[in-house]
Amino acid sequence: MSADATILRFEGVSFEYGVNRQLLNGVDFNVRRGSKITIMGQNGAGKSTLFQLILGLLRPEAGEVHITKGISIAIARQVIPRDEMGLTVRAFFEKAMEGAQAGKVYDIDPRIDDVLEVVNLKGHEKLHERTVKSFSGGQQARLLLASALIADPDLLLLDEPTNNLDAAGITHLTAFLKAYRKSCMVISHDADFLNSFTDGVLYLDVFTKKIEQYVGNYFDVREQITARMEKENRKNAQLAKEIQENKDKANFFANKGGQMRLVAKRMRDKADELEEAKVDVRKEDKAIRPFTIPAQKDVFGEVMKISSFTIFKNHKPVKRKVNMPIKKNQHLLLRGPNGIGKTTLLEALASGHAEGTMVQDGIRIGYYRQDFSTLNFEDTVYQSLEGVLRTVEGRIIEQELRSVAAGFLITGDMIHTKIGNLSEGQKGLVAFARLVLQKPGLLILDEPTNHINFRHLPVIAEALNTFAGAMILVSHVPDFVAKIRIDEVLDLEK
Repeated sequence: MSADATILRFEGVSFEYGVNRQLLNGVDFNVRRGSKITIMGQNGAGKSTLFQLILGLLRPEAGEVHITKGISIAIARQVIPRDEMGLTVRAFFEKAMEGAQAGKVYDIDPRIDDVLEVVNLKGHEKLHERTVKSFSGGQQARLLLASALIADPDLLLLDEPTNNLDAAGITHLTAFLKAYRKSCMVISHDADFLNSFTDGVLYLDVFTKKIEQYVGNYFDVREQITARMEKENRKNAQLAKEIQENKDKANFFANKGGQMRLVAKRMRDKADELEEAKVDVRKEDKAIRPFTIPAQKDVFGEVMKISSFTIFKNHKPVKRKVNMPIKKNQHLLLRGPNGIGKTTLLEALASGHAEGTMVQDGIRIGYYRQDFSTLNFEDTVYQSLEGVLRTVEGRIIEQELRSVAAGFLITGDMIHTKIGNLSEGQKGLVAFARLVLQKPGLLILDEPTNHINFRHLPVIAEALNTFAGAMILVSHVPDFVAKIRIDEVLDLEK
């Protein structure tokens, strides 16, 4: 096989979930050996579904997915399934290796050590015996990447690989992908990360259900898309002007009667021809509506006070003392590298009964977890939002529920879909809708940019910036944090 040969090809592929929920319609594209492809598209467009079709876990309704014989494929998933959280590191990698080679993998331990070195997750004594759930969110993200790399695949599929990674982790991953000599397809909303290695883009259009294929780096492709839209809009505007002129003339001549009616008919026919000449402009991804998270009323003074907390240094707990009061309308940024204990501390604070903390009585705590475990995956979206309203208001306010949901693009069938069946990005939007309805006095956010479409992030940042209650934020995305008012910083590493 030549170095630049096609290893994957979609030919007329269509796919739908259930009735009237089509994601792909007659899709065609190809991936060549050694290429680094970015997959773009708004939340719910079908990006992760595309990976499932490539892996053969889903089958198309029509068309064919052609994979060159002998090509090995591995995926680094967005999240670790809940039923794998209790596995040891060794069992987790053994499961990842199933199907990658026949028979038992006898050299699994040194292979685990090698691949953890690649993802910059340093080993320590008895690491192979640790359970997956004992790692931080950022460390779990590195485990997910390592679980794909251990098979040394010809085609590597990465689904939001920068989620939960700190700056050091993203830098390490970027360097790895630049040096990676095999093919790679990446779903991500991190523009700078994508632009560092991308040489092509597949754009899933949520409106037409088609895939547009572009060549070039990420920023170049975005400019191509914008220029194309502007050109198509200008053409349509000119056609619309000519159409209206012909209709006006047709009306004028029609009123003259006699032979003039034939002229009027020709004018109408010309208007119809021009109407057909108009092009379908690729619609831009919808962004969520600007929103506010109302703060709990009748809250005064210190909402919370942190006097001590525990971090993990060299994998051992270390207790630290601090004097950190958090008042109403005060925003605290929690900093620290992956594995130091940020999520553990947020979980303790969200419980309202953490050692070394005081929470004012009656405070409603709104907690956005990076793994969405505050959501019941068996609930429909409607039931989830309804439950918040019943708790806060004591009743269902149907108009408020529907209005808030629509602002987060939760419309149509989606509101009656089980949360477990939503994409990770859609789960994030449901989580934000719940916070709006909850009206918290204390807002705790753990990596709120994970899985979220980049078009939504400025809207979310503005809502957090103007939140009038107390807020504790963890985020490894500097551009996002820069848009939010931060009054205090607690750096767990210092």
